Amino acid sequence: MHLSLRVAVVAAALIPSLTLHALADQRYGVAGEDTYRIGRVLNETHITYHGIEHLGIATDSQGKRYVADVAYTRVDDTGKASVHGKFEQELLHDGSFEDRRDEDPDFLTILNQPFAVQLDLTTLRDLERMQGTVPFAAASPLGGSRLVGSLRAAPPGKIDGRMVVGVRFKADGPMTGTLPQHPDALLSGTMHMDGTAYYAEQGALLLALDATLTIDGQLQSGKDSVPVKITYHRLIRASEGSH
Repeated sequence: MHLSLRVAVVAAALIPSLTLHALADQRYGVAGEDTYRIGRVLNETHITYHGIEHLGIATDSQGKRYVADVAYTRVDDTGKASVHGKFEQELLHDGSFEDRRDEDPDFLTILNQPFAVQLDLTTLRDLERMQGTVPFAAASPLGGSRLVGSLRAAPPGKIDGRMVVGVRFKADGPMTGTLPQHPDALLSGTMHMDGTAYYAEQGALLLALDATLTIDGQLQSGKDSVPVKITYHRLIRASEGSH
């Protein structure tokens, strides 16, 4: 069963005009786990992911193109499978991102996550100076629901030998949708998202993301209804010596 982990963040302090600098390609380690509990019996299903991702950055006539390729092992109750995913995204001259290719069904590429892959330097400095919490709204592809939450600064540090600026996020909201195994049943309930994102001080590239999305609800088919809890966790981090 797969529901989208992707949430497009629209934050008052994080709407970039995006003037970017040329950067070397970036390598990431990726990991994830999906946990499903359907029904009142305490029986959980787990899917885990581990792999390596390569992010390529190039300029074309439209703007800047980001191409993420990920190779990983997917482990579930049927065994192991080697999987390849790809996601392409264009940064246009007006500062907006547009998806060009989405072949990332397990949401493991750095481009298929809650935050922009790169910020403009003004936005990065705003993050460095952020005090307290900043409200934001997030639009989810799950039934067109809307999440409302807050951002706050995370402690600075180093990732892959580079100084980073961190931001913690959390948001809640309603959700409705269906599960692939139950296309005729309606899943309705609440959604909670939280995690941390880290951007490089030099170049403002997203170097690490730790994000969890939890769905609590009821799966209803006709007059029958059963409780459902689904948790998605994704961890993407720049690999040592990759820049």
